Amino acid sequence: MATTNTQRGFTSNLGAILAAAGGAVGLGNIWRFPYMLGQNGGGAFLLVYVFFVLLIGVPLMMTEFIIGRRSQSNVVGAYRKLSNGSKGWMLLGVFGIVAAFLIYAFYSVVAGWTLNYIVLSCSGGLAGKDPTAITTLFSDFTQGSFWPLLYQLLFLSLTATVITMGVQKGIEKVSKVLMPILFLLLLLMCVRSVTLDGAAEGLRFLFKPDFSKLNGTCILSALGQSFFSLSIGMGAMVTYGSYIRKQDKLFPTSLWIAGCDSLVAILAGIVIFPAVFAFGMNPASGPELVYIVLPNVFNSMPAGTLFAVIFFMLLGIAALTSTISLLEILVAFGVEELHWKRRTASFVSTLLVFVIGIFCTLSFGILKDFHIFSRTIFDLFDLITASYLMPIGALMMTIFLGWFFPKAEVRDELSNGGAIKAKAFELYYFVLRYLSPLALIIIIISGIIG
Repeated sequence: MATTNTQRGFTSNLGAILAAAGGAVGLGNIWRFPYMLGQNGGGAFLLVYVFFVLLIGVPLMMTEFIIGRRSQSNVVGAYRKLSNGSKGWMLLGVFGIVAAFLIYAFYSVVAGWTLNYIVLSCSGGLAGKDPTAITTLFSDFTQGSFWPLLYQLLFLSLTATVITMGVQKGIEKVSKVLMPILFLLLLLMCVRSVTLDGAAEGLRFLFKPDFSKLNGTCILSALGQSFFSLSIGMGAMVTYGSYIRKQDKLFPTSLWIAGCDSLVAILAGIVIFPAVFAFGMNPASGPELVYIVLPNVFNSMPAGTLFAVIFFMLLGIAALTSTISLLEILVAFGVEELHWKRRTASFVSTLLVFVIGIFCTLSFGILKDFHIFSRTIFDLFDLITASYLMPIGALMMTIFLGWFFPKAEVRDELSNGGAIKAKAFELYYFVLRYLSPLALIIIIISGIIG
């Protein structure tokens, strides 16, 4: 079994941590987390978010890793093998494939935007523009047809190139390069941000909890963000878990990944909020925070063009490490279940995602008035995956491993076949069977009500 894992999987624990952390770290950390925190009162949201990452996020990630490594298979093959061929449980794997496909289709739209902003910042296309001009620039670009589609295709092609290179020479090697660069760029931006006049107010907003702003909406938002930030429920961590070596410890690995993911989100907050407060911008600006508010901030600071380039480069890296994990879910399925060559699976998956993704891109432009259930195609895909497919998939996963799969085998996998002591196993198993399902049911219900 160990030989098989070495042939198909990561060569080191560091490679597994950086690859899986890269899959978790994405636009959700640098784009979504700051505006969610801004809209939910700052420091109090951050505390609740970290609490839920530790209580719910880490056990759920361990659960996906256990399923993946135990089965040594893609997300569909994993449930087929561990359920002894049950077609009902195999559908849970199909759930993951569908979720990954739909997420990739609309995520690649925003990922394409990052390429455009890298080009704009490098060429000075953002410099010297007033707030109205920057807003118009963003609207004109996203509502267009040709350039958004071209940048989306370029990002999809870049991701496919990495995946075609394989798990070790592609995903692992690229993650070992990109993740340290991501942290380095973040730290550079943090230094610049905290040295701005008036930055202290932004740091207080981020780190000083105001519990008067802690309400039900804030708690639910923090719970949802802790779940979605770690890419749980779509098969990414099951797939990556199947590449983790048998001798690696799943609990510390999960903690490292969750820690890296949360650290990126916090560092993004340190980059954004001191700068936003220093220049009198609104920290609760919503999704426009990155693409409209921050370019205005960069234009207001010394050497702003340089820092705009650095920021959008790190945003692009975060997007790429996430799209790599999304495509790998689809490619692993094509290779292991459909018996395609990796190059073929990568090409076919990318082509299908682009075809569907076209409709997501154009939902900001010529299809913006085309609604299904009162939502654009982009918003519908976001709703279906975030509110239904991912949390329902994760809920069924906890039921599978906590109530269907033998407890002894769960312990065996977590203890590496008895080679290490799984000291907190009973606590993990309790969270798996009771707390995690409860949290996921709350997320599902809040999504339905919302």
